Amino acid sequence: MRKIPAALVVLGLVTVGLTGCSLQNVSAADCSRTPVSEPDVMKLIDVTGDTDSEPDVDVYTPLHAPSLGYEDVVTGDGTAITSDNQLMVMDVALFSGATGDPIVATAYDGDLSQVSAPSQWTTNFPGFGTALECATAGSRIAVALSPDDMADGIAASFGLKDDDSVVAVLDIRKVYLASAAGALQFNSGFGLPSVVRAPDGRPGITIPSGTPAPEDLVVQTLIKGDGDEVTGDQPVRVQYTGVVWGADEAFDTTWDGQAASVTLDGVVPGFAEAIKGKTVGSQIMVVIPPELGYKDEEKASIPANSTLVFVIDIVGLDAVAPTADEG
Repeated sequence: MRKIPAALVVLGLVTVGLTGCSLQNVSAADCSRTPVSEPDVMKLIDVTGDTDSEPDVDVYTPLHAPSLGYEDVVTGDGTAITSDNQLMVMDVALFSGATGDPIVATAYDGDLSQVSAPSQWTTNFPGFGTALECATAGSRIAVALSPDDMADGIAASFGLKDDDSVVAVLDIRKVYLASAAGALQFNSGFGLPSVVRAPDGRPGITIPSGTPAPEDLVVQTLIKGDGDEVTGDQPVRVQYTGVVWGADEAFDTTWDGQAASVTLDGVVPGFAEAIKGKTVGSQIMVVIPPELGYKDEEKASIPANSTLVFVIDIVGLDAVAPTADEG
C-alpha cells in the first residue's frame, strides 16, 4: 500500500473550495452513537488485524455504496469527538470499493504528534464528519464512502472513477478534550472577574466595574481535571480567552478555531505560572499584573502596563515528535 504522511491527506490531496460536513457539536454527556449504520452495506466489508497496524480489509466487490455507511469495528473507551475543531490523532487507510485494492494510508508508525481536527479531514472527505461524531479514542471505524461523501476531484486523484465508492478505515489514536472537564471548584470571587460558560465550554468573562486590578498574581482553579500534570516537558494544548482589566472585549481567544499549543517559556510569565502543575481537564482563571505580563510594552490592542485576565482550559498535552533516529 502506498504510504502518505497524515499531513498530506489533512492539507489536501487536491485543492477544493468547500466546507466539510459538520459534527453536531454536542457535549460529551449528550453523545449517543449507533455502532453500525447501513448494515446491508457494511456487511460487505470485513476489517481485521491489530489496531496499531494497517488493517486487513476484505471487500465484497464491486461495492457501490448508495450513501455513507460506517461500523465501529473496535470501540475505544477514550475521549469522545464532539466538535469540528476538537484535536485528535488518527491513522487512515483507504481501499477501492470497485476492486478492494489498497489505495493509500497514513504512516501507522505510532507518532502521536501528528495532530489534526475533523474539520481538516472533512474538507476532502465530508462523510468522515458523520463517521467521527461521538467516536472515542481507541476506536477503529470502517466507513463506506459513496461518491457524494468525497469532495470533487478526490476519486480522480486516486485513479478512480467519479462514481466509485471508497472504503476507509479510521483508527483514532488520541482525542484531546473539547473543553475543561472535571470537578467544579469553589473560589472566593470578591473583587475578581466572574466567569460563565456556554454549552460548548466557551467562557465569558466579566470584569467588576470600578474595582482596581489586583497588584499580585491571582490564580484560581475553576474546574479541576484528573488528567496528566503540566510539567513543561511537553507542549500544552489550551483553549483560552484573554481580556484587559477594564476592557469589555477580548483581545485574543482560541475558541473560534483550534486549541493552541504553548510551551511554558513561550508565554508571558504569569500565564506559565498559572498552568504549571495543573492537570489536563482543568480550567484556570488568572489575573496577571503588568510585571508578569507585557510590562510597559504595548502589544497590538493591549496598552502598556495592562493587567491581563485569562480563562484557560487545559485540554491535553502534545506528544513530542520523534527524532530522525527514532522515526
